[in-house]
Order: sequence, then C-alpha cells, then structure tokens
Amino acid sequence: MAKRDFYEVLGVAKNASDDEIRKAYRKLAMKYHPDRNPDSKEAEDKFKEAKEAYEMLADEQKRAAYDRFGHAGVDPNAAGPGGMGGMGGAGFADAFGDIFGEIFGGGGGGRRGGPQVYRGSDLKYTLEISLEQAASGFDTEIRVPSWESCETCHGSGAKPGTSPRTCHTCDGSGAVRMQQGFFSVQQTCPTCHGTGKEITDPCADCDGVGRIRKNKTLQVKIPAGIDDGMRIRSNGNGEPGVNGGPPGDLYVEIRIKPHGIFQRDDEDLHCELTIPFTRAALGGVIEVPTLSGRGEITIPEGTQTGKTFRLRGKGIKGVRSSYPGDLYCHISVETPVRLNDAQKDLLRQFETSLLDGGNKHSPKSESWTDKVKNFFS
Repeated sequence: MAKRDFYEVLGVAKNASDDEIRKAYRKLAMKYHPDRNPDSKEAEDKFKEAKEAYEMLADEQKRAAYDRFGHAGVDPNAAGPGGMGGMGGAGFADAFGDIFGEIFGGGGGGRRGGPQVYRGSDLKYTLEISLEQAASGFDTEIRVPSWESCETCHGSGAKPGTSPRTCHTCDGSGAVRMQQGFFSVQQTCPTCHGTGKEITDPCADCDGVGRIRKNKTLQVKIPAGIDDGMRIRSNGNGEPGVNGGPPGDLYVEIRIKPHGIFQRDDEDLHCELTIPFTRAALGGVIEVPTLSGRGEITIPEGTQTGKTFRLRGKGIKGVRSSYPGDLYCHISVETPVRLNDAQKDLLRQFETSLLDGGNKHSPKSESWTDKVKNFFS
C-alpha cells in the first residue's frame, strides 16, 4: 500500500512552519495514542503514520530531502543524507516528550529557558470562635508561620562576601531533560531544585535557603453570620513563591465551639426548654434566653413535651442573608424526683382527683389505651 503524503497525514500545508507541524503532530498523537485507544488497530496505525510523518518533517535535512525527492528521499534503505539511518531526531524527542507528559499527567516539559518559577503553596489556619462571635462578627489577630528574607545574606543564600554561581548541572536553566531513545522528559534540576543557581558556601544563618521562618501577625475580619466550616481568604499570605513566583494564599477556616444552650441550623437556632409539669399543666409566661438578650413565651395550659414555640427574628443573620432566622424552643416537661413523703401523698391525692374526673384530663392516655386494646384483640 502506497504511503500517504506526510503533509497530508499531519493536515498541514507544505509551507507550514516547524511550530505548526509540531502542534499538528501533538494533536494527532494525543488522539490516536495506543494508551487512549486500547485494542484499536486503526488508531495504532494512524499513530505510527503520524509519528513517521513528524520524524521526517521535524528534521530540517530530512524535510528538504522529502520535498525534493518525495518518499524516496527519506527511504531508510536509501543512501545519502535523506535516509533515516535511525529512529528520529531531537525535534521528535522534544515533541513526544511533551505529549508523553500530557498523556500521563506530567504536564508537558516544553522548551523553557531560565529557572523554573513556581507559585507558593496555600496555607490553612483553623480559628475556633464562639456562637456569639459568629453571630455578631468581630476583628481579631492571628499569628501564622511565615518566611522572611535572611538579613545576613539578603536573600541570596550565600555566605556574605560570596555569591551563588550558575548551576553546573542545568547551566542555569533550572531544568534538565532526560532522554532515552525517542522519549524525552523535562524535570526540575536535582542540583539547584529549579533555581538555576548553585551555592557552594551557604549562609550560616539560613543554611543557604535565603529565608528564615518566623511568625507574623495578621489582622482578620470575621463577618457577622459566618458559619462553621466557612473559610476566609487572605491574599498573598501563604508560602512565598520560588524564583520570583507569586505567593500563595492563607485560608482561615472557621470552627464554632459547641454552645451550652443553642444548636445552629443555618440561620435558625434551636434550644430545649425544660419546664416543671405544674407549669406545663397550668400554663404561664416563661423567660427564655436569646443571643440578643432575654425573651418570653407564653405557655398555654396542658402543654406537652415536644411542643415547639418559635420566636421570629431571634436566630442569626447569615453572611448572605437579608433577614435573621428564627429561634425554636422545644418544650421538655420535667418529672419531679426525690420527693418526700408529704409530696408523694399530695401527688397521690392529685392522681385520685384526676381519675375521678374520667378521661377528660388525659386524652392521650385514653387514645393510647384504646390502641393497646386493639393490638391485643
């Protein structure tokens, strides 16, 4: 079967630039790579075809021979400078190294010059606050670990009187290229760790790092209504960047301490209100706590455990809310304990008076008794 034209295979014009040819090959290699198309003979053939086309057109001499003589000019069995004589050149290795990195998550090395620049890491600081503080908001100070330029070496990392020299491993580029056959992968230089500089006589105060770890104090504004788990970002207060890269950010994560009375549910608050059974039976006004002071609810006669009362607007106004939530008071009727003989006698007399009145005093008990009878019958 006759080979297709190499330019046609890559989908480029005959006057295409080296960069256009490289981009076209990368696109095809990503599409037809065997790891992305397992058990596909068609994809494998297209991948090999694209690879061969790029091997020829990425090499200046081979491309010139192909343009002049066609496939015969780059026949591996033919003599002369046009023949392949081996597996690809540096151009193919560079391109395939980038593709290899993209397919397997390496990020693509590229042909970067100069030291590698990296953004600093983000930091997290956990701040524990009370429910009252979360509701009202406040300003506070926090102390976080930080890096500052070493005053002794002025950030160079070298002993005073000396200076860093160009890294002998990467020649100051900050990266090295590992090549085996036609595979080429770019990595951070193991000697200078991407800085491009090598320190032979390090500063004694910072051990050649150029920075000293210290604590710094930051002002943080906690907005009213903030909830547990929310984060506040402090721009640029994370770890410093490498080789002039931007610093990371600091994230202040809020943790709200458990409250002795209230439980929060978004903007609403809940509390359990325990009342004596006499108050539940007779009714009356009960004082209840709120975050803004004291409040009152009216207990009707015959209130049962589980009854819920709502105080509108006595909850929390959330960070993104227009109105505050509500306070829900859940009634719990308390049974008296540790009664003396006189109190027990009074309760027995009271119980007798209730029984004399029939079921009108205990409607729930009557309903429960009927359900039990029906169950056993």
